[in-house]
Amino acid sequence: MNVELLWGLPVISYLFLAGVGAGALTVSASVLLRGGGGGFAGQHYNIARYGAFAAPLPLMVGCGLLILELGSFEAGHWFKWINLYKTINLSPMSIGTWLLTVFIGVSVLYAYTFLPNTPGLGKGKGGLRTLLAWISVPLGVATAVYTGVLLGAMPARPFWNSPVLAMLFLVSSLSTGVAIILLIKALFPVKGKDEPRAPMVSEYFKKRDESAYILTASDLMLIGFEILVIFLFIMYAHLTVGAVKESITVILFGGTLSVMFWFGVVVVGLLIPALIELYYVIPKLLNHQPFAVPVGVEIIVPIAILIGGFLLRYVIVVAGQITGPIGL
Repeated sequence: MNVELLWGLPVISYLFLAGVGAGALTVSASVLLRGGGGGFAGQHYNIARYGAFAAPLPLMVGCGLLILELGSFEAGHWFKWINLYKTINLSPMSIGTWLLTVFIGVSVLYAYTFLPNTPGLGKGKGGLRTLLAWISVPLGVATAVYTGVLLGAMPARPFWNSPVLAMLFLVSSLSTGVAIILLIKALFPVKGKDEPRAPMVSEYFKKRDESAYILTASDLMLIGFEILVIFLFIMYAHLTVGAVKESITVILFGGTLSVMFWFGVVVVGLLIPALIELYYVIPKLLNHQPFAVPVGVEIIVPIAILIGGFLLRYVIVVAGQITGPIGL
């Protein structure tokens, strides 16, 4: 199908990276607040710290790609992106511009509070960190939802015209946020300050995996919820008459994007990680056995989830363009 795509990889990458950053910040702040600012033997604090450091960079890179897509890096148009701040109204672009700006500022300051030596904060660092965590939860959720609202606000594109799309992007963002935290945790393990140094490498990994149970179990629930939302997304389009029902065929079996959607998004990004996580979560959940996961699995599973999250945005952005517009 030869269709010119106005929104390509820069926009797709922006939606993915913004979702990862928003999910990481939301998860980090939620875990920090759940742990009382660093309780539970420091496990909650360490998870929150990974998420805090993972949140700002993806969104900043994603916004840079979006600015690139708007043509701001072309000769003579270096500051074209400033026009986004000049127009203040209730349009998705205007709201999104300010939302992303606030997100970057809050997430950077929140990550700064986790540095061991933070000049200028002094003894009030813990209180500021908790305050920013309370702000970060709704801010992260709003940013994740916005990436779906941005597409859903275009009624002329039938594939995007679904009330379920924002929820799908939110759940996917939280799942990929957990995945990036698990990946960084596996690649750069840091023991809590109150955790004794393990005498053997095997004991060290066993203790580190025990703390990862919180994230793995949460991610398993998010994957299950994401599969449900995908089902609702397809059923909503299938039960709607006209162009919306016709547009969904592009991802159904035999459609142009069916292989990428069902194999890349559903199988690789959701089902395989869920089955692997179930294999390690069930013994801990039912029999209270130690939660021990090989380091290779800790790396492969989050990567698969991140690939699935990226392919989900790719399929949705491309499908919306090759199946529309209508009413123009």
